[in-house]
Amino acid sequence: MGQALFYHLTRNPLEVTLTMLLEKSRERGWRVVVRGTDTDRLRWLDEKLWLGPEEGFLPHGLAGGPHDADQPVLLTSDTAIANGATCLMAIDGAPVGADEVAELERACILFDGRNEAAVQHARGQWKVLTEAGASAQYWSEEGGRWEKKAER
Repeated sequence: MGQALFYHLTRNPLEVTLTMLLEKSRERGWRVVVRGTDTDRLRWLDEKLWLGPEEGFLPHGLAGGPHDADQPVLLTSDTAIANGATCLMAIDGAPVGADEVAELERACILFDGRNEAAVQHARGQWKVLTEAGASAQYWSEEGGRWEKKAER
């Protein structure tokens, strides 16, 4: 059974935290799907990932191409996991189901702590997932580094 990790972003922007989490996931050998809600935002994120440092290159692709199943990191707004990922990273309020958490190694939910609607949405996701029996952790970078603040 997997685990849901909630990341409350208060210091670094999404692209910085997501890159760090993607690197750690890839070090573990996991295939990752990044699920968003807006294709323009995913295109923007795709560009940011391509423009990263050469030594930290993250092989990835934007869903909709002929090689989606081969991508070690796939950016998509679809709920299907086309690349056989064992790790899901949900951004911008993308849905995450308790059944997915149970089937995956890890589901990461990243949300903007400066956006009250995003915070409330993440609280709702926490409640739904934990009430369904999913294991969850809440992480905050408020103190300057990532710290686990809650676990269920």
